[in-house]
Amino acid sequence: MNMSINVFPKVDFVRSWPGQQKMLAHYIFRVLPRVKKRLQHWRSQAAQCPDIALADQALSSLKNKDFHCYGGSVFALGADDYEEILIQLITAYQTICDYLDNLCDRNDCLDGNAFRQLHASLLDALQPDAIKSDYYKYYPHRDDGGYLESLVDACRKCLEKLPSYVAVQADVLQLAGLYIELQVRKHIDWAVREQELISWAETETASYGGILWQEFAAASGSTLAIFALFTLAVRSEVSHEQVMAVRDTYFPWICGLHILLDYFIDREEDRQGSDLNFTFYYQDDAAMEERLKYFIRQSHIRLTHLENPTFTRTVVEGLLAMYLSDQKVKRQRMQKTAATLLNESGPNTWHVYRLCALVRRFF
Repeated sequence: MNMSINVFPKVDFVRSWPGQQKMLAHYIFRVLPRVKKRLQHWRSQAAQCPDIALADQALSSLKNKDFHCYGGSVFALGADDYEEILIQLITAYQTICDYLDNLCDRNDCLDGNAFRQLHASLLDALQPDAIKSDYYKYYPHRDDGGYLESLVDACRKCLEKLPSYVAVQADVLQLAGLYIELQVRKHIDWAVREQELISWAETETASYGGILWQEFAAASGSTLAIFALFTLAVRSEVSHEQVMAVRDTYFPWICGLHILLDYFIDREEDRQGSDLNFTFYYQDDAAMEERLKYFIRQSHIRLTHLENPTFTRTVVEGLLAMYLSDQKVKRQRMQKTAATLLNESGPNTWHVYRLCALVRRFF
């Protein structure tokens, strides 16, 4: 392969794993347009926030982070009668995450208590019978016109319709708890932020062999394991063994790969902005590349133990394709590393990569 000019080979993406073509076609032409419609609904709601600061952050998250919802909606595939419910659930839950991330990024608040209180909305969204909290209690802006509560209610209504949500709820709440712990520490004052993150993550990694603190922290920032458990909950019966198989495949491996790729393509942007980036904690770029390859290998090994490995393989390939087809890769001249990572995942990942590059023109 000639790496000097064009490291990405031309491929014929009609070749793929059995069943993957139909799955991807349904995702592109049936699921994505419905996600787009749901996002438009939430844009209309966000525009009505009385507090201009909250309206701006809500609309900004929907504009600049909508690809999180598009990507997460892949977990609605194969849900049959529950597909629309999962689309609404995933879109609403991810929109809460993205909105809160924007609120915590504002320079007029570095209060960990405020961030934790805001994120109580995520726990309320996952517990249909829980008493709701005052989410803006410690935050400098309050009046969102009911926007955040509407997102919480949307999640609750969807969860009540999933036949086996009770079987996955405890694990979903635990994963959401890790996400919240990360978000709170990631946004507090720089003077204590790094040490707080390291202390927390190093304690947690004791339960997960073979990963570094920054990799655990990255994995905690992904919602994919939660979405995978939502998908499992559409079944009429779910065993503990099935729940653990899904959870252990996604967390920390696929989740870690997800967020490490996100930081990988944002390296130059974060360097210029002096922002936290978990890939900066590797010894050098070669070490980073090796660890990303390790997460790719572990993801592929783990997914073979699932009942539907083709779907999860598509998720892994889709993550690599989505992030590595981003124009940020080319602008930062990281094509060689991107090609190495695509190769590590296998030939079919190139097919998904080309398809993803094509889809980017329309969404």
